[in-house]
Amino acid sequence: MNDLDEWFIATILPHEAALVRYLHRIWRNRAEIPDICQEVYVRIYEGAARSRPDSPKSFMFTTARNLLADKARREQVVTIHYTQDFASLDVLMDEMSPEHQYGAGEDLRRLAAAFDRLSDNYRQVIWLRRIEGLSQREAAQRLSINEGTLESRLNRALTALTRALAAGSFADEAQLQEHDERSQAPRVDNE
Repeated sequence: MNDLDEWFIATILPHEAALVRYLHRIWRNRAEIPDICQEVYVRIYEGAARSRPDSPKSFMFTTARNLLADKARREQVVTIHYTQDFASLDVLMDEMSPEHQYGAGEDLRRLAAAFDRLSDNYRQVIWLRRIEGLSQREAAQRLSINEGTLESRLNRALTALTRALAAGSFADEAQLQEHDERSQAPRVDNE
């Protein structure tokens, strides 16, 4: 057993019961708690291998809180395709007038329709960067493209999406792409 193992056993494992109580208090899926504990331990062990924390118990709970925040953020992703009842999203709907609720629902439907008409490449880039929250490097690696290509594709995708929303709905992707290409064409003044 090495020094790190001894440190971990002596300073982290005695707080396991407190960690489990904490997780039971704040995490809704009880079946995931043993796996979360293991992930916390892995993060602590890897971090301690670089530098031992001054306050191991605080470090453990901070690590757990950060891990749960990461998991919660990933689980918060709402697939636009499966969102039929927008009122069930409970996005401050109680505080909005019926007119605003209807308008917000219509805006979301238009956004979903415009998103669905984007090319697969555009949808993938927007999804990975804006919905999943991946870094530029992570998204580029997942798509097997370089970061410059990813950034360029994201800019074109967001521009196309914005134009589609501003121009109203298009019947199909061909119209959307044609509108996008016309909008990007250099202007020629006929004098």
